[in-house]
Amino acid sequence: MSAPASPAAPASGKTYAFEDFSVGQVREFGSRLVDREEGLAFAAAYDPQPLHLDEDAANASVLGGLSISGWQTCALVMRMMCDAYLLDSTSQGSPGIDNLRWLKPVRPGDTLRVRMTVLEIKPSRSRPQIGLVRSGWEVFNQKDEAVMSMEGWGMFGRRESPGPESPQS
Repeated sequence: MSAPASPAAPASGKTYAFEDFSVGQVREFGSRLVDREEGLAFAAAYDPQPLHLDEDAANASVLGGLSISGWQTCALVMRMMCDAYLLDSTSQGSPGIDNLRWLKPVRPGDTLRVRMTVLEIKPSRSRPQIGLVRSGWEVFNQKDEAVMSMEGWGMFGRRESPGPESPQS
């Protein structure tokens, strides 16, 4: 499959492009209330383990009470990322998550917020119109307890593609 002939989404009115990310940059965003009924519906559809669906089973589990699926937590964080910056960016998707940890149960009624730290940036060697951003995300509840962490890469369009003589990393 060949690369697109032109940049997929050069800044074209978007606030955030590859050039707007720098190593060490920190952004905080959220908050999102975790709704019990939404958690039960998600679990029933996608993660029907008793600790996500049944109070008695959840109380008897190692988690000691009803908890939201970690996969739903990921989805909630994705929505917060979209609202905070991705929908107003030159995002071209992601090649994946390198590390994901559920650190503490997320409970119905918790309020989540996210801290994103840029860990690494590099222009794409094969697609000069794209830059890669590796970020770490920490997710906290209303008690400032870390409940989830993840690291991964995002691909962002560049405002200007480098010319053929430009050095590439």
